[in-house]
Amino acid sequence: MWDGPVPCLGDVYLARRRLAPYLSPTPELKPAALRRRLGLDIRLKLENLLPIGAFKIRGGINLMAAEAERLRGRTVYAASTGNHGQSVAYAARLFGLPAVIYAPVGANPLKVESMRALGAEVVLQGRDFDEAREACEAAARSHQGRYIHSMNEPLLIAGVGTLYLEALEADPDLEVLLVPVGGGSGVSAAGLVAKAVNPAIRVIGVQAEGAPAFYRSFQSGEPESTETMETQAEGLATRTAFELPLTMARRYVDEMVLVSDEEMFEAMRLILETAHVVAEMAGAAAVAAAAKRASDLAGRRILAVVSGGNATLDQLRTLLGS
Repeated sequence: MWDGPVPCLGDVYLARRRLAPYLSPTPELKPAALRRRLGLDIRLKLENLLPIGAFKIRGGINLMAAEAERLRGRTVYAASTGNHGQSVAYAARLFGLPAVIYAPVGANPLKVESMRALGAEVVLQGRDFDEAREACEAAARSHQGRYIHSMNEPLLIAGVGTLYLEALEADPDLEVLLVPVGGGSGVSAAGLVAKAVNPAIRVIGVQAEGAPAFYRSFQSGEPESTETMETQAEGLATRTAFELPLTMARRYVDEMVLVSDEEMFEAMRLILETAHVVAEMAGAAAVAAAAKRASDLAGRRILAVVSGGNATLDQLRTLLGS
């Protein structure tokens, strides 16, 4: 398991100070139609409204701001299915650093285009995130670059934690946080902040049924991998669990829930119909879990994180046509 530094609440407050010149707090929305449809006291944290359309940007800016002097003259490397790569590309441009992003062949074309538009070199390699990650790690070593792991980076997790400071300061009576889980940076940050503010807050991670590595690792207590994965939610598509977020999740997270692609797709439709908000599949996972567990969650004040809004046109055409 992880034997390096673990972020604390003080690191999240430092991150908020670093992010303040660059990002405004994202809004919370309480769509009456969604609340009525689910029968829940639920609100949405709209991370899809951030500059790259996803929560990951908080971590990227925090890391670059903290390491700006040490990174001067170096190239930063990252592997991503899209949102972490966009975060690194955006922050690298902000601080005047070259960035190389490895993404799997077949990655979300909107996210690939965004990374290139932000000035990053994008290398498409591997059949999935984990193969792209292995190629990226080798390239970073070869070129003596700064490899920014998508999960095992305390500064990334501290940056992501700022969204939960915002949420709990806006609504300190929250009782349940529903957080999409790919590699676990978001849910570990949620747990860190929530348990420091109020240990009674229930933190629930939501992962894709077709990519359950973190779910299985959370149950066993050891990082596990799967040979394959079957999900269209690229933001949740990883075959491997990583040590830092798993260590934190085992300490701070109460429960993990699995949702199907069909449930996430239906949640995308539900969010669009009732809140007029576009969520990508991963970004709709929290609402999918709320619908799936509505009877258990009734009567509680719930926050569902819309972690990203980078849905493709093909996904939206399918959504609107079905």
